[in-house]
Amino acid sequence: MTVKEALEWGRRLLQTTGRSAREAGRDVQVLLGHVLGVERSALYAHPERELTEAELQRLTALLERRQRGEPVAYLLGHKEFFGLDLLVDRRVLIPRPETELLVEAVLAEARNRLSRGEVPIVADIGTGSGAIAVALAVSEPHLPYLYACDSSAAALEVARLNCQRHGVSQRVRLLQGDLAEPLPEPVDLLVANLPYVGTEERELLAPDVRDFEPAEALFAGPRGLTLLERLLRQLHERPVLKDRAKVFLEIGYQQREALEALARQLWPALQLTCQRDYAGQERLLILTF
Repeated sequence: MTVKEALEWGRRLLQTTGRSAREAGRDVQVLLGHVLGVERSALYAHPERELTEAELQRLTALLERRQRGEPVAYLLGHKEFFGLDLLVDRRVLIPRPETELLVEAVLAEARNRLSRGEVPIVADIGTGSGAIAVALAVSEPHLPYLYACDSSAAALEVARLNCQRHGVSQRVRLLQGDLAEPLPEPVDLLVANLPYVGTEERELLAPDVRDFEPAEALFAGPRGLTLLERLLRQLHERPVLKDRAKVFLEIGYQQREALEALARQLWPALQLTCQRDYAGQERLLILTF
């Protein structure tokens, strides 16, 4: 089978599961490029190239997994985030583009403080694959170290691999435990992309998300607020934050009012701002102490 024939065959195969021709075509291009170890553009430069039997078997296996709904990122074993190639598998959530807004906001505040001669201590709560922590460490080498916490030992192993992959193992300190509890010292900047999908919304999720990504990294109670509210209470009860600290939370599109109400109850003088994501949804809640 040639490259051209494989692309057409794979597209038709994936369309049998209800995908559009465009989506199916894109997926088979990515998967075939992965099997052959070439960029997608190279597939069209040599359409007559014959696949070996081993290559065809690998492609067939990947297409069958994609037919069953498994996300492409898991099939490839990696995902781009903030310009970095991150390892991902079913132990961790696949990084989303909107979370890059979280990184940008924390990075801007860290650089603002560095420019004033301060050296902020940063903590990433619920680090998962380590996407946020690694992106911050790589993007701002003047941060001497930062913390990355997760309750899942399996997720932290993926984060460890990503730290090694991008040369920041000595600066990203991985800690296992409940939310901010493992932190050994108060921090200046705390960022959290915790699970915030409600179990009531489960059937609204795309099947490849609902059926393959880890439930513990997606769901947090009926309305998705359980972990975010518990983090706020934890920050109030424990000496986690320094004076003038800032907290950056990724939130669900209907969660701002509930979280603001709780935050103002805990800290009446708190300053709160909210930023919207690329789709115009309220996505980033910033607490300034």
